Amino acid sequence: MTRSKAPAPSIDFRPLRRDDFPTLAGWLVEPHIARWWADDATPAGLEADYGGCIDGSEPAEVFVACVEEQALGFVQRYRLAAYPDYRDELAALAPIPPGAWGIDYLIGPPSLIGRGWGRAMVERFVGKLWQDDIEAVCVVVATHADNPASWRTLASAGFARVAAGDMAPDNPADDRRHLVYRLDRPLDVAPALNAATAARRRAA
Repeated sequence: MTRSKAPAPSIDFRPLRRDDFPTLAGWLVEPHIARWWADDATPAGLEADYGGCIDGSEPAEVFVACVEEQALGFVQRYRLAAYPDYRDELAALAPIPPGAWGIDYLIGPPSLIGRGWGRAMVERFVGKLWQDDIEAVCVVVATHADNPASWRTLASAGFARVAAGDMAPDNPADDRRHLVYRLDRPLDVAPALNAATAARRRAA
């Protein structure tokens, strides 16, 4: 019997919009997400968490992951240097070099859980980061030790576990045990010098 392969990473990312809030709210209350994110899924809560990212006043960049224009999940990325308290908390467990980024991710529809889309989405999203930012040297992610779906996704996408230790949990009901995973930019991946990256280099 031939087992079906995981889906090919034919995934695109578009910036999160406010008209995505109802979809995101529906995902955030799904048990497989609410257990770990513990976010406020009300309109006011979503505006507080993501409105600044959409408008550009917050440094995190937020996206909807899509397959053939159908929403698959939510991802965000951020330079760890832009959030020094969180960077320092991570740095107590593992080295955080300049140019390190963090990401967060979720697969929204429950019907897509366990079908390989998480790995494909993370791989594609990190690949996009290498192309978008010439200064990105690695991605570092902390996930709760009791959340194997998250850390197995990272491992399957090529991340290595580099540390374990105590960090503040996203869900106040959890203890502080976390695992830290890291993926370095591949040596053979040359970044595309897009307009944003070129502007940063000119300003440096």
